Amino acid sequence: MASGMESAPDAVQCPVCLKDFASDTINGHLDACLTDQSEPPSKKSRLGSKAEPPGDNGAGSGSCSVAAPPSSPVFSMFKTSKSKASGAGERNVSLSSKQPAASAANKGLKRNVSGEEEPGREGTEDVQSQSSGSNGQAVKASQGESSPRTLMTSNKPLAQSLRPSTLEEYFGQNKVVGPQTLLRSLLDSQEIPSLILWGPPGCGKTTLAHIIASGSKKKGAARFVTLSATSASTSDVREVIKQAHNELRLCKRKTIMFIDEIHRFNKSQQDTFLPHVECGTVTLIGATTENPSFQVNAALLSRCRVLVLEKLSVGAMGSILERAVARLGIGVLGREPANPRQREQSDAHEPKILIEEKALDTIAHLCDGDARAGLNGLQLAVQAQVTSRRLGQSGADASREILVTEEHVKEGLQRSHILYDRAGEEHYNCISALHKSMRGSDENASLYWLGRMLEGGEDPLYVARRLVRFASEDVGMAEPAALPQAVSAFQACHFIGMPECEVILAQCVVYLARAPKSVGVYKAYGNVKACLRNHRGPLPSVPLHLRNAPTGLMKQLGYAKGYKYNPAFSGAVEQQYLPEELQGTDFFTWTPS
Repeated sequence: MASGMESAPDAVQCPVCLKDFASDTINGHLDACLTDQSEPPSKKSRLGSKAEPPGDNGAGSGSCSVAAPPSSPVFSMFKTSKSKASGAGERNVSLSSKQPAASAANKGLKRNVSGEEEPGREGTEDVQSQSSGSNGQAVKASQGESSPRTLMTSNKPLAQSLRPSTLEEYFGQNKVVGPQTLLRSLLDSQEIPSLILWGPPGCGKTTLAHIIASGSKKKGAARFVTLSATSASTSDVREVIKQAHNELRLCKRKTIMFIDEIHRFNKSQQDTFLPHVECGTVTLIGATTENPSFQVNAALLSRCRVLVLEKLSVGAMGSILERAVARLGIGVLGREPANPRQREQSDAHEPKILIEEKALDTIAHLCDGDARAGLNGLQLAVQAQVTSRRLGQSGADASREILVTEEHVKEGLQRSHILYDRAGEEHYNCISALHKSMRGSDENASLYWLGRMLEGGEDPLYVARRLVRFASEDVGMAEPAALPQAVSAFQACHFIGMPECEVILAQCVVYLARAPKSVGVYKAYGNVKACLRNHRGPLPSVPLHLRNAPTGLMKQLGYAKGYKYNPAFSGAVEQQYLPEELQGTDFFTWTPS
């Protein structure tokens, strides 16, 4: 190599065939060499790059196709040495596994945004797992059914781990998505309208949205994007809408946007959806625990269908819990195991887990229709018993079966709160129930609704103010002492506060419920307001004899002239007090026209 370089000091290496040529012939050789290549290189090679020494061919060789290595459009700077062959092979495998996803992204078929779930995502994960050896096996194992110990000891809540993926596993909402309902037929045909899902916590709003997404992904009919109004901003929504527009224009694929807690968006943020839901760029699915009539724009409501999801019944909660224990391989005490996994579990080294049927019934009753609370309470109770057995016993004692009793469930599902929202619809529902129960003279129901409000955290002064109003509106003149009683109760609550004032409010509620009722004053004043609203033209003037006359000029104008001072007469006084146009009107019996 050194002698060759000394004999040809002006030799230049061809960047294609890696041979040395004289400087006066290199240009002509490059033209011929590049013509012979099937695919010309796109970039120039560095002149200083190292290359393998040429063979026996001389500098004046006219063709490089005979003695050169196999033709390749890749320059030497991109080639790897033999010592790095194994590392390059591993990199090529990983690169080849990523090329399909990269090419799809370049074509606009696959873009990964925050919260987006793609139909082909599982396939991409499988390709990547194959290139990772044992890691791929671990991924596949984790995707299968997990053992009870794995699910119970994981940080993931059980309600999330066992979330249904089909409508056949979705319990408790047959009125909305039952077999013969309109929405069920639309979901089966993938004709998904824009929806507002309204219901209490844990009734299945998010689960229903994920079931819709799962069906769309299987058929490739739509792209599903999830956002939460508690953390997303308007710019995030606009970005998703922009991508949805591109998907619809380039790929003819719809986009379903799920907004959790949509009531957290203010009115101007909700207006962002209006034109895009109107023209069909996105299909909006919003979930809310608040009344959409108050929390969602009327314009957006007119473009969506409102689905009211009911609180789960005890029977529906029982079905959900039965599915959970079957999936986890937990046996029910006194029943034959229907799941083969439960039979295999008894032969394994892990202790068999059993739960009392009464414990499942207790969860179904105590969770108050909240499936999330019920499943997480079950997880906590079982997890506590498994951990206690592991820490407290060893050897042969550790292999005995673990029994979860009703007491364990009650301890894991302690109810320290009542479903009540001081600023939401439940606030108005409960105060309306209290008012109507007192109006109906049902003292027991009145006490119950009072307790629901106070134990849920309601302001006692708010309740006291409503009692003052009730004393005048519904009791009225039938028991004039009711109003002072209500005012006294309000003042007492203001003095001492909760929890001591609860008995004061209870006494006032019972007094008002037992008192005779009269709405004569309430109706009469309502007739007065209707008379004033319905009057045509200028309102009638005050009669002159009823006007005050503090000055001489006003007396000269006739003010207070002819007024009869009632205390100066021993009997009744005949005098007109209403304007001339309303003479003879009785607002207690008058009916507005």
